[in-house]
Amino acid sequence: MSQTLHRTDVVIVGAGPVGLFAVFECGMLKMRCHVVDALDMVGGQCTALYPEKPIYDIPAHPSIEAADLIDRLAEQAAPFAPTYHLGQQVVKLTRTDEGRWLVETSIGTRIDAQAVILAAGAGAFGPNRPPLEGLEQYEGHGVHYMVRRRQDFAGKRVVIAGGGDSAVDWTLSLADVAEKVYVVHRRPKFRAAPESVARMDALAREGRIEMVVPYQLSGLDGTDGTLSAVRVATLDGEEKALPADALLAFFGLSMNLGPIADWGLNLERSHIAVSQPGCATNTPGIFAIGDIATYPGKLKLILCGFAEAAQAAHAIHPMVHPGEALHFEYSTSKGVPGAA
Repeated sequence: MSQTLHRTDVVIVGAGPVGLFAVFECGMLKMRCHVVDALDMVGGQCTALYPEKPIYDIPAHPSIEAADLIDRLAEQAAPFAPTYHLGQQVVKLTRTDEGRWLVETSIGTRIDAQAVILAAGAGAFGPNRPPLEGLEQYEGHGVHYMVRRRQDFAGKRVVIAGGGDSAVDWTLSLADVAEKVYVVHRRPKFRAAPESVARMDALAREGRIEMVVPYQLSGLDGTDGTLSAVRVATLDGEEKALPADALLAFFGLSMNLGPIADWGLNLERSHIAVSQPGCATNTPGIFAIGDIATYPGKLKLILCGFAEAAQAAHAIHPMVHPGEALHFEYSTSKGVPGAA
């Protein structure tokens, strides 16, 4: 186990899009960052769950794939030379005699920092699995909870189950490559961006997809782990089988805060309550941004997480540079230090 003690200004827990942007915001205020993430790559859910998923609400990008967004954010952070500690989880936070924080990870990495920014999404995550008999034998080849490569479903019969953004967005995307797309939802109303739902409805009217509403999943058919059909049923028990090569089940993620739950932070339904402005927690020197943070009026949007990263960086600046006046300047006038 590593015994090296690193010393920096800020430790960012979470290398998702909001954590990466926090590196940039801290860097613009002359604060050095170390970043810790349990995954062995940067990007968080964008990389691990849906790298090819198009994201539509990033300013100046009418559409950008999740992996491309992460690449751009990592490039934006690069001039500030962050140190990444990947494939490890923060397991302990200890207040030092100097009033700083000692961050310790699952593989023994130790980092001394003035402040900690929690940008860990909503903690460790895993898919909510539908309660179907024999589900395990199909997982990973017939049943999927994410799409890594759209082309994996080219020419296949695909059943998409769910009523949120992931279900609707992948319906729009896979309609161009799959042989057949069924959309299964228990009610006509979808919890997704209205424009996306309108586009999905248009595809249905054109006969390019088939809406299976109101139905819910009831079973799987196949042999030797090869899926051949997905059975669906109405609330009244009327059942039918949809010939299928793949089921994409998008029922959200189950969250687990892990060690974060034991750090004495003010938790509200597995989220960390913060004050505004600044995103400070109830523990001095610890801040929370992105999906893990909650406050009145909170919107779970990446762009809101970006704004929270800027707020936290400005709140931390007087802790790292006490007595130094912060004269805010726009990046257009000050440029990016160290960038070509």
